[in-house]
Amino acid sequence: MRGFATSVIDLIGGTPTLQLDRLVLHCGLLGRVVLKLEYLNPGFSKKDRVALEMLREAKQNGSLVPGQTVVELTSGNTGTGLAMVCGALGHPFIAVMSRGNSTERARMMEALGAVVELVDQAPGGTSGQVSGADLALVETRTCQVVEETGAFRADQFSLSGSVKAHERYTGPELWEQCGGEIDAFVDFVGSAGSFTGVMRALRRVHPEVRGYVVEPIDAAVLSGAPVTNPDHRVQGGGYSMAELPLLDRSLVNGYLKVDDETVIRTTRLLAQLEGVFAGFSTGANVAAALALLGESDSAISVAALACDSGLKYLSTDLF
Repeated sequence: MRGFATSVIDLIGGTPTLQLDRLVLHCGLLGRVVLKLEYLNPGFSKKDRVALEMLREAKQNGSLVPGQTVVELTSGNTGTGLAMVCGALGHPFIAVMSRGNSTERARMMEALGAVVELVDQAPGGTSGQVSGADLALVETRTCQVVEETGAFRADQFSLSGSVKAHERYTGPELWEQCGGEIDAFVDFVGSAGSFTGVMRALRRVHPEVRGYVVEPIDAAVLSGAPVTNPDHRVQGGGYSMAELPLLDRSLVNGYLKVDDETVIRTTRLLAQLEGVFAGFSTGANVAAALALLGESDSAISVAALACDSGLKYLSTDLF
């Protein structure tokens, strides 16, 4: 790469993809797991792409006017991306987040110029474990803030930019980097934007690619299972929301369930064996990918995203 960028938003995207040979060998499996390192975006997560695409579309259609405040609920990653993009584009940003999320996220958003409003957890909530009830309280407060400030709501759970960011860029990048050799894509879903977007891009060039939604084993409601423990430890998804507006179920070949202990163990091995310092959801993706290899009768190639950085979890017991 020659020259230099003139804005941080020009650095979003184009992340590399790593083949996890050491981890696959360690597990005694055949096949290939490839991981697109989205935590190498400037805001350290895949949500940088979403933040930019949502605001870009809003400015184009006139729903976001110059200088207008932007508001969104977040577990931290979308908020970080929005704080960064809003700063570059000249928009004040207010992030609304549950106190159940790791403290690093709030501090990073504030460092990037955001106003962060923390919402108390639902009665009985556990720090570091955000439930659907917690998220409902955050949604209520977010709507109030939007009404109070006349802000633009950058709703990652409904705006098309949440899908298009990955359909237009992440998916095609992944396909090219893998040389067109992807048999399956696995994704731990929050808003489902990355699953739907990447799968649409992959199916466009290879209709036989299989897509798998990854969920916490105790809150796998998208698969139709009952919630037995909403307070799982995998931050960023598994909110016990049975319907996600952005989830295109025609792209789903199956649902994979992961437990907290396996996710944590896999995340730690990923750091130790591959040098990938990532968070809970990345560990969930890799654990699911390894499970697919173990179930396959042939050596298949499974792709996933490294969603965000482990730096955002240093106050938790993940590491």
